[in-house]
Amino acid sequence: MTPDELRARTKSFALRVVKLYRSLPRSADAQVMGTQLLRCGTSVAANYRASCRARSKAEFAARIGVVVEEADESGFWLEMLAETGIVRMALLKELLQESKELTAIFTATQHTVRKRM
Repeated sequence: MTPDELRARTKSFALRVVKLYRSLPRSADAQVMGTQLLRCGTSVAANYRASCRARSKAEFAARIGVVVEEADESGFWLEMLAETGIVRMALLKELLQESKELTAIFTATQHTVRKRM
C-alpha cells in the first residue's frame, strides 16, 4: 500500500471507532472502555500521519512503534467490549479484523525500517 492509501485506511478506521463510540450505552463500564478505544483508535491515524512527516529513519521507526501499540490496543478494547457483552461480536468483527490487519502491516513496516537502519 502507498502512504496515501494507508493514511486513508487509518483515517477510515478512526472514523469507524468514533461511530462505534457514539453508539455505546451510557453505562460506566461501556463509557470507560469506549473512551479507551476512542483514544487509541483515533491515535492510529494521527500517529501514522505524523510518522509520514518524520525527519529521520529513527524518528519514523519510533512513531511507527506507537502506531503498532495503538492498533494492538484498539483490538484489545474491541475484544473487551465483545467479551463483556456490551457489544455483540458480530457487530465488531470487521472492525476487530481491521485492527489486526493494521497491527500486522505496521509491525512489518517497523521490522523493515529497523533492518535498514
